[in-house]
Amino acid sequence: MSSTQSIFGTKYLALSIGIILAVMAVGFEGLAVTTIAPAIANDLEGISLYGWIFSAYLLAQIIGTLVVGRLIDRKGPALPFTVAIVLFAIGLITAAVATDMIVLISSRALQGFGAGAMMTCVYTAISLSYPDELRPKILGAFGTAYVLPSMIGPYVAGVISQQFSWRFVFWGVLPFLLLATFLSLPVFRKLQIPNVQKASGAGATWLSILLALGTGLFLSGLGMLPRTVGIVLVLVGLVLMAQPLRKLLPGGTLRFRRGLPSLIASRGLFFAAYVSTQNFLVLALTETKGLTADLAGLIVASAALSWCVVSYLQSYWDAGDQGRGRNKRIRIGVFLMIIGIGIVVWVPGINIALSIIGQMITGIGIGLAHPTSGAVAFANAKEGESGQVSANLQFADSFTPGMVIGIGGAIIAVGQASGLLMEAGISGAMLVNLVLIVLSLLASTRLKINVREGKHT
Repeated sequence: MSSTQSIFGTKYLALSIGIILAVMAVGFEGLAVTTIAPAIANDLEGISLYGWIFSAYLLAQIIGTLVVGRLIDRKGPALPFTVAIVLFAIGLITAAVATDMIVLISSRALQGFGAGAMMTCVYTAISLSYPDELRPKILGAFGTAYVLPSMIGPYVAGVISQQFSWRFVFWGVLPFLLLATFLSLPVFRKLQIPNVQKASGAGATWLSILLALGTGLFLSGLGMLPRTVGIVLVLVGLVLMAQPLRKLLPGGTLRFRRGLPSLIASRGLFFAAYVSTQNFLVLALTETKGLTADLAGLIVASAALSWCVVSYLQSYWDAGDQGRGRNKRIRIGVFLMIIGIGIVVWVPGINIALSIIGQMITGIGIGLAHPTSGAVAFANAKEGESGQVSANLQFADSFTPGMVIGIGGAIIAVGQASGLLMEAGISGAMLVNLVLIVLSLLASTRLKINVREGKHT
């Protein structure tokens, strides 16, 4: 194999390492927070706001994703990447010194904006720099970039939280971020966007802010049901969300229209189900099963580990069939996630051992579906739309998970207010994830995308 045929060949080595380090920094932080979230909520006396630890991050990620996606198409990725790194770092520092839940949630929003912008820059670099046959390999390397965090991140975060303080976890992410910046920023400065767009991205900025505001009101209202104020906030939130969703998503996404819209819908749904399951599984294991944070972290890490392995393997399968099996791999992956999440749903009430089995199966499924869906999307990107397609992928990875985790948190909050056990609320949140993954499978049957020629069939 020549150097130009490998993501670690001479031509792509610096960019590939930079991308992997950037993903590792964000991935480590995400896995660590999943493990320490129960400790944060208990320490800051904010268990009723548990879902917002994640939703604030993901909703702010929407704004960062969409604003930066259009800015990249006009000015290139170097400046947005620099701003993203700075905001992410400020968010980490603020979280480390937070003294109440509101400050912590605000810091998570800063982290989310920075992460969304950063990952959109990364996706754009992939679209611009790698040929189609190498994209599955670098997207598969995203999974590889989770190897170290998935093996030691959750466990180490749990140990640090137990022995010292959860605050040191945020401080510990900063060195990874600095190293990623040092190695990747010079590469980003060299990237050029073809056919640079001159149109303003102000419209998308306001739409993304309106969407985040509407979603925040909707989720806040859910947690206040059945009170009148809760009903009002839910309705206002839905009204504010409607127009941004129609404008920001590819046309027909909500109707599962054949082609790219169905791809974005399927990806958003299966990724939301995965992330939400991870977050509430930790809560189930620590609060209803009495596990320590480090053990809960190890169980959660099993899904990320199987994701890594299968994500690596799928790049070779893609090369073997020259991309013709991509749509099939997405459907198989989503089906396996139905099985895995279907097992995990019963963890709060039955058996801890089941969680490991369910996690491993779920990780295999998303290891197939997630990188493959990205490769299909990039194969269908038109010239000059790299930033927009990158933003669509990041939108799918942020909006739906933010919504679903918020809904799950609201279910738990309403359950507690009604006198139900924590176990019942967590089970309700898990059932939502199972419904979503079934809908994702339905959407995945409507892809019908020619992955090599970039045309809808």
